Amino acid sequence: MDEDSVLEREDAIAAVSEARLASVFDTAVDGIIVIDDRGNVLAFNKACEHLFGYEASDLLGKNVSRIMPREYASAHDRYVSNYVETGEKKIIGIGREVKAMHKDGTVFPIELSVGDAGTPDGRQFIGILRDLRPRKQIEERLAKAQAQLLHMTRISALDEMGAAIAHEINQPLTAVLLYLQSVSRKAKKDGSFDPLILDVIGKAEKEAERAGEIIQRMRQLVEKKAPDRQTIDVAELVRTSLEMAELGLGEEDSFLQARLEDNLPALQADPVQIRQILINLLRNAREAVADQSTRKVVLLVRRNDEFLEFRVTDNGPGVPEEIMEGLFRAFTGAKHKGVGLGLAISRSIAQNHGGDLRLENGTDGGASFVLTLPVGPIEDEADE
Repeated sequence: MDEDSVLEREDAIAAVSEARLASVFDTAVDGIIVIDDRGNVLAFNKACEHLFGYEASDLLGKNVSRIMPREYASAHDRYVSNYVETGEKKIIGIGREVKAMHKDGTVFPIELSVGDAGTPDGRQFIGILRDLRPRKQIEERLAKAQAQLLHMTRISALDEMGAAIAHEINQPLTAVLLYLQSVSRKAKKDGSFDPLILDVIGKAEKEAERAGEIIQRMRQLVEKKAPDRQTIDVAELVRTSLEMAELGLGEEDSFLQARLEDNLPALQADPVQIRQILINLLRNAREAVADQSTRKVVLLVRRNDEFLEFRVTDNGPGVPEEIMEGLFRAFTGAKHKGVGLGLAISRSIAQNHGGDLRLENGTDGGASFVLTLPVGPIEDEADE
């Protein structure tokens, strides 16, 4: 084979190799950038065009700092020259996570690996770039899923604990009720007790009975049983809820008020569970206005289409925005005592009745918790 044929063959092989390299360069999923030792862009593949929003022609011959945030750009040329002079590696041959900047100014994370090569035209640096945003999103979703799993694990543990506590408390509570009933019968038979004491004993009996009902409803809630729906007179429900919420006020005048729309329909719901929601909301409102010079808590009940709306409004400072998102999640309450279950359980009960519980902060301060419940009975899923 003569010399010309050898040269032609070598040229052909070189052409094929160059074509293959160009094909790999432009079809690579990761971004590939080649720069010289002055930081000027020599090559910019299709993946980089998609990643940064620039055409290759926009950057060829320009300094690579155009695709870097300011804090990186200002130091990049110094890093390159320092490496050329000293051989000290800070990213070359190592790879790490850095920040990059899109044409529109968006800064985003990338994984950058850099290699260097000596060429007839001088030292060149080849950067391989991978967009980390998809991975970051997956990591964020995974972190949220793990947090939710932990939350549900805690709720499950609470369910078991709640069932155990309800069982253990029910026994001494039953004994207390029996003792009170025994004292009441003895007092009525003798006729020697002060009527006021008899009245207090009677109220204590009623409270013990109500506590027993609450424990029974707690057990049903833990066991995921359907509500014990009954026909409820709304005015009576509101009256008893206010009465229970006022316990502990002592001799001070009550500032809890109720306003009911005329001709309200009866409610089909579990009276113990709904009363507990209203008492919880009213007592929370009581605490919210404790430091106000003029305290005001109003329970407004009205019909809203096919729902009854129970709106508890106070003139307190309102709910801080930073805790609003987690307000109805268990264990995230803002109170210094307890585990933040009241609102979480209240919303769960409301939703189990086909309604809901939400918060509305007032524009001039104060807060309104709105309980909505359907007027008609809700069919259980098991009956559908």
